[in-house]
Amino acid sequence: MSAPNVVAEWIGGDLVHKDKTKTEFARFDGTNGLFQAKDLPLCRRVRTAIAQVNAGATLLPALGAGYAYRLIDAFAIAIGGAAAAVTTVDIIGTLSTARKLVAFGQAALTQSALVRAGSTGGVLLADGASFTANDANTAITIGVTGSPLTTATHIDVVLTYAIDRV
Repeated sequence: MSAPNVVAEWIGGDLVHKDKTKTEFARFDGTNGLFQAKDLPLCRRVRTAIAQVNAGATLLPALGAGYAYRLIDAFAIAIGGAAAAVTTVDIIGTLSTARKLVAFGQAALTQSALVRAGSTGGVLLADGASFTANDANTAITIGVTGSPLTTATHIDVVLTYAIDRV
């Protein structure tokens, strides 16, 4: 089967796919083992114990030079009880400095309730900034604002994101 409108070539150890106009649409990074395609959404679910949330756990590890995470959507669920004591449970990225991509309010994190980014209990950055690319080679983490999280045993976080080549 031929693909006359697609060309694949090796560039600096990466297998790069381009369309007939020579525009890159997909890349396999041979160094980091990452597949990246234009606007390809990825999804990851992480169940994080409250001690890890309070300490600031990594949800998505730094990818390496040239790659940045861009959040598309997120939600959180309190497991084993309602979230207590904390002001917000935060999904944190980096753009020059740390920034809260989503702040999930304690009052919304009742046991088993899904709290979505952009809902009343899932506050975003102004003007859609939560959905812009973070700095390259930086992780996405979870943490808290206010007192340490209590009562719930875990927080489930589901992230929908893209990996941008920067």
